[in-house]
Amino acid sequence: MAYNLADLFEHSVDLMPDRIALIDPSREVTYRELEERSNKLAHYFLSVGLGEGSHIGIHLHNAIETMEALIAAFKIRAVAININYRYTCDELQYIYDNAQLDAVVHHRIYAQQIAEVLPDLPRIHTTLVVEDDLGGTGVFSDARPYEDALAGMSADRDFGERSSRDHFIMYTGGTTGRPKGVVWTQEGIWRVLGGGLDFYTGEAIEDEHQQSRVGSEGEPSRWFALPPLIHAAAMMPTFSALFSGNTVLFDSKFDPVRTWKLVEKHRMQIMIITGDAMGRPLIEAYRKLDVDASSLFVVASGAALFSSQIKDAFLEAFPGLVVSDSIGSSETGFGGIGIASKGQKQVGGPRVPAGRYAMVVDDGNAMVEPGSGVEGWFAKGGYVPIGYYNDPEKTKEIFREVDGKRVVVTGDRARIEEDGSITLLGRGNMVINTGGEKVFAEEVEGVVKSHRDVYDAIVVGVPDDKWGQRVAAVVQARDGGGVDFADLEAHTRANLAGYKIPRLVWVVDLVERTPSGKPDYRWAHAATEKSEPTHEVHSSKVES
Repeated sequence: MAYNLADLFEHSVDLMPDRIALIDPSREVTYRELEERSNKLAHYFLSVGLGEGSHIGIHLHNAIETMEALIAAFKIRAVAININYRYTCDELQYIYDNAQLDAVVHHRIYAQQIAEVLPDLPRIHTTLVVEDDLGGTGVFSDARPYEDALAGMSADRDFGERSSRDHFIMYTGGTTGRPKGVVWTQEGIWRVLGGGLDFYTGEAIEDEHQQSRVGSEGEPSRWFALPPLIHAAAMMPTFSALFSGNTVLFDSKFDPVRTWKLVEKHRMQIMIITGDAMGRPLIEAYRKLDVDASSLFVVASGAALFSSQIKDAFLEAFPGLVVSDSIGSSETGFGGIGIASKGQKQVGGPRVPAGRYAMVVDDGNAMVEPGSGVEGWFAKGGYVPIGYYNDPEKTKEIFREVDGKRVVVTGDRARIEEDGSITLLGRGNMVINTGGEKVFAEEVEGVVKSHRDVYDAIVVGVPDDKWGQRVAAVVQARDGGGVDFADLEAHTRANLAGYKIPRLVWVVDLVERTPSGKPDYRWAHAATEKSEPTHEVHSSKVES
């Protein structure tokens, strides 16, 4: 069987052609219409020499055209490459070159940036420009207009056979360093993120028609994918929804007020978010609005810290709501899911039940036993990536053998509890070492953000001659107000050990995050280097 993303989508088209597949604020398309337009684009790609193994950059915000481009690439066995639209020209040149792009599909607003880097990238021979509502109107581009490319092309599905081994590449967010391309087989990514494994039992689906068949037998649900499609946190749930005959709503940029109005208008049932970065502004906007969001019954978060405080706020606002928090990364895919209940105390990142393939390993690649109290590294077996694109050394570093099986050992520190559940503690490369004590940035961020004066925060370590590093917080005050530093210190002391208290605080107008909602630690470090701290907590020793 060909467990291929294009095949799995086509099964839904064949069974449910007249169902609504995608909605954006201006239009909606059925499965048949999405298929026909994707086929036209695929034929255009073939006409300009793209095909099996070609790398096509997807430099787009969330839009129906984004899914058309992804599906078209997979139909001809090309590799779609996700491009972070916030990249500077230097970062853009790096990613275009590192990914060895042959073509780029982009929104008009980015035409000038792309024109600046293309002269140094002769491999790229095809560019298509998509119109946008992002400010691109009137921006010059010599790329071929997207709709012109589709005009006159065949809408037939007359492509060759595909393989489960066709490549799927997802570039990491690059929040702490240069982005890396994680290479999966299409079956592998489908198994771990597209519904090819039961998320709760770990059992594999052995029938490629099962998702579409089951979906066709019931009523479709409506999913609102809020994170950018350039990240797996939105792309793969969208594919999973399409494989099952459901409807997905997109908006080109995240706006919490507009989100709730779209939920009301389209009666959305499932909302996909990335942690507090989306959850906090959403719940605060909801409290101020008069909207009917009674259709909503699931809020599913992944890829970023989702604090217990914000989960509780959703559960208070929507009695009966299911709030889930899943873990995973570009390297692991799905790593586990937890269902929130009100009043849960959260220490570190999310806690999820032990999965069939999830584990914690020590520095010697031995599995850590439940309840041992030993911290280690989160690891994942089962379906794992082939490796990093063009980076054999990094591949060797994180893809290891544990108990005779190949696993991916992530940069996430973790602890396995007595009941076998796994608690993520934070990124290993973001551990702050202060006076010999280890502090996980995510744990401190969750506490700082729960203070009444703080809207958002990123925690980093800054160099210190005496302690090695000091814990520092870059915070955004709520509603442009001030921060009561004495009360913030008292609040953090009540919830954290003394050595974890932020000793330095920078107050900024806006805390910057990646498009997926993850903390931008490079930006936070730079912010601490540009100016003196707004506030400093003085003490003569590191407190225990």
